[in-house]
Amino acid sequence: MTDPILIGFADAFAAIETAWSLTDAGHEVVAFSRRGTKPALAASRRVRIIPVTPPEQNATACITEVAEAATRLGAAALLPLDDLALWICDRTNHRVAGATGKTATFALDKRLQIAAAAEAGFPIPDRSPGPWIVKAALAVVEQNNRLLRPGGRIATTEEDVEQATTDLAGPVLIQHLLTGTGEGIFGFATPTGIHAWSGHTRIRMADPRGSASSACRSTPVDPELRTRTEKLLTSINWRGMFMLELLRTPDGTPWFMELNGRPWGSMALALRRGFPYPVWAVNQALDPTFTPQTPTPEPPHLTCRHLGRELIHLAAVLRGPLPDHPGPWPTRTATIKALRPHRTDHWYNLRPGESRIFWRDTWTTLTTQASRLRKRTP
Repeated sequence: MTDPILIGFADAFAAIETAWSLTDAGHEVVAFSRRGTKPALAASRRVRIIPVTPPEQNATACITEVAEAATRLGAAALLPLDDLALWICDRTNHRVAGATGKTATFALDKRLQIAAAAEAGFPIPDRSPGPWIVKAALAVVEQNNRLLRPGGRIATTEEDVEQATTDLAGPVLIQHLLTGTGEGIFGFATPTGIHAWSGHTRIRMADPRGSASSACRSTPVDPELRTRTEKLLTSINWRGMFMLELLRTPDGTPWFMELNGRPWGSMALALRRGFPYPVWAVNQALDPTFTPQTPTPEPPHLTCRHLGRELIHLAAVLRGPLPDHPGPWPTRTATIKALRPHRTDHWYNLRPGESRIFWRDTWTTLTTQASRLRKRTP
């Protein structure tokens, strides 16, 4: 074992797969979680959990406790797993395996991302006639020493836009509401260029109205999009792993949505194809000259599914769309057929000897996501 790697938050969607990739590489892994919660990762025999003050209650205390935990453990690096953790880790004095300083600011501010993406040649949604999506420009907002994740909402009238702008914390972006298929572009940026390109396309979302994917499939990276991505990341001197989120509309246009500067939801897909981005991030934090070795030949493409979110997707389809839902709605018959397991499927958070994590994660997903589905909020 090497010096410990402190990761967090433990309930982030990519936490389980990221922790496994690090332990497989020989790292001791410790995860920080919100005090009073029981993340599925706590069921692992290979990862220790350290509780900290939730940043939604006291951001300063959270920063202090994460920094103290890193010092006490002698952690070689901090690896943030979500946007709140990225904000927290950037404010400690410890080595971070991820974005810091100006690049952390870029990773959390969609206004900066959109400007750079437009300059790099990506199509950007404008404010054409509605309906619109009104979403927070900042992934994390600090108010009175508490962190918020404002999110977004759909608006069908100018009055809805004004109300959403008032309700959401911090600055907002107002964009024409697009429908299409979510895509992701992944890679690892170094001083010698970008390596280990991979990508995915969403097959289904947990909530058909818009949410994280419940099933996705790996895909080749389009050469033109690769060129634009290189231009974008070079312009901001990005280092380490990244994920560009795109939305491809039925006319074939790949609209830029945002950049994630930390592990992303479909990390399980990348790891199963031999792209251990979290391990590479730690290696780069310890040695800035590190360059990853891309798997050769390129691994075969595959599909990954998340059981809890697939069940939430089925429940959403059975309940039906909201009256103002734009676009088509999945049919029940087609959905039930599509959700049947196949021998070639791979499942998020499932591996031999760690089945407790898989079932706890499934149950946690059902209990948390089902409550949101009942409220029928976008």
